[in-house]
Amino acid sequence: MAGQKLCVCVCVCVCVWAVCPKDDFQEELVIRPLHSGDIYASFQFRTVWETDFTRGNKVSHYRLFPKSLGQVISKFSVRELHISFTQGYWRTMQWGQPFQPAPPGAELWVWFQDSVTDVDSTWKELTNVLSGIFCASLNFIDSTNTVQPSASFKPLGIGNVTDHRFLRYATLPREIVCTENLTPWKKLLPCGSKAGLAVLLKSEKLFHSSFHSQAVHIRPMCQDWECKTTSWELRQTLNVVFDLHTSAQGKREWSLFKMFSRTLTEACPLASSSKIYIDITDNPEQFEVSPATPLLSQASVLGDRRTFSVYDLTQQITFGTVRSLNLLIRWKSSEGDMLRPLLHGERYVAGYGLQTGEIHTLMYNYHPYRSFPVLLLDSVPWYLRLYIHTLTVTSKGKDNKPSYIHYQPSKDRVRPHLLEMLVQLPPNSVTEVTVQFERALLKWTEYTPDPNHGFYVGSSVISSLVPSIVAMDTNSTRERPLFSSFFPCKEESSYFVRVYTEPLLVNLPTPDFSMPYNVICLTCTVVAVGYGSLYNLLTRSFQIEEPNPGLAKRIANVIRKMRGVPPL
Repeated sequence: MAGQKLCVCVCVCVCVWAVCPKDDFQEELVIRPLHSGDIYASFQFRTVWETDFTRGNKVSHYRLFPKSLGQVISKFSVRELHISFTQGYWRTMQWGQPFQPAPPGAELWVWFQDSVTDVDSTWKELTNVLSGIFCASLNFIDSTNTVQPSASFKPLGIGNVTDHRFLRYATLPREIVCTENLTPWKKLLPCGSKAGLAVLLKSEKLFHSSFHSQAVHIRPMCQDWECKTTSWELRQTLNVVFDLHTSAQGKREWSLFKMFSRTLTEACPLASSSKIYIDITDNPEQFEVSPATPLLSQASVLGDRRTFSVYDLTQQITFGTVRSLNLLIRWKSSEGDMLRPLLHGERYVAGYGLQTGEIHTLMYNYHPYRSFPVLLLDSVPWYLRLYIHTLTVTSKGKDNKPSYIHYQPSKDRVRPHLLEMLVQLPPNSVTEVTVQFERALLKWTEYTPDPNHGFYVGSSVISSLVPSIVAMDTNSTRERPLFSSFFPCKEESSYFVRVYTEPLLVNLPTPDFSMPYNVICLTCTVVAVGYGSLYNLLTRSFQIEEPNPGLAKRIANVIRKMRGVPPL
């Protein structure tokens, strides 16, 4: 009987495990030495789960995929979710293009399923839940800073959704990223920060950097080329740039211990792949890497062919006899020029006074002979009242008429302005978009605790398919097969780029909040002096008192009394 019970239990366990959906976890770290002497580290943690939340299936067993995010996807009928928290501004002209671009502050954009009836209320509930999960101020996202783009932010997963009614986008440019945001982000990892690459995520080192950005991306993916089965992909990314002078004391020498104050001893036991990639495209002319590795990998990244040294953490030979890995990157020479990005954007506020102003957006196309279209998205708060008739787009001193414009005017205290336009950027040019605005006077309860600091306006978003750097190589003297030099590259002919400009800091007409304090002090003084004096005159009783005799007079009266003489 005992044997039969054991057999039944084993069979049940095997059956339950057999029906469980498959999941997989991968982790990697990409290190790119920058020409400025700084160093760029990009963490990627990818969890793929073969399940389907969209069909109403109730999922109760979670292994690698975090349960908190799985319940969010199921409850709010989320198709895609992208959220990022960034501290600092990415210097494109100094560091090049990042692997995962993000604007300063917090950014959130979500695609809902078409089964959602009330998208706005679902969006509001979702932001409150995400605010609790990531310990952030996402609960401040409301209708006044949420827009519904008509052309930008297409889905990154499966499904060509064109109904933008189910898309919501919002930013909080003033959000401060701190340890309280990093801790819940690390808890979403299968191994947490106990093993694998996550042990390098030390908060005091990450936040002592020039740039820090952490993000979570959730999207549905296909399992095969026919897309018969789907899965959910959770990709957690963390990008950080360490400064040469503040983190390396001015020495062009980096190591894992110098960057993160820790070394690697093992991979995450739950990871099927755990690798470190070091960009050695400029090696050995500029720097050397130790310990050396025979594993090399070539890939086309952001339109450029790059070569990487690969360190596989799942192999014990990677850690050597000391059972610890501390990669060292030492510069040999500081010579060499960085390949300038083909697309760059800037934005600033012009004008004087506190009544009107002008927003200038500059888009740079550094390609020597090719033009390409870009999609510009601007979300401006309602208290900056745009004069849309003053909108001008100029390139090389001439008017550049956009081929597509979508403008949604704002409503006071209800929704912001939304401006989208498709502009063709001529080769080797600067395209300037200007629009005038008028500053509104807020109610005194709508000002921030530090109103004189100014009000933040979120970054502009520039999206484009940029011609590849590989395809723009026209050097005919380089030795290469003739059949490879006639037609441009196919899959590398262009690549998608999303560029964020700087956020704006705008001053609004601000009342003198010190005046109420001054009025209160003056009023209290007048009341105390005037009313107090009048009250004393009305309530006090005055009596004439004889002055007390002096000591000499009292002694003389005692002597006169002893002699029987009347007192003085």
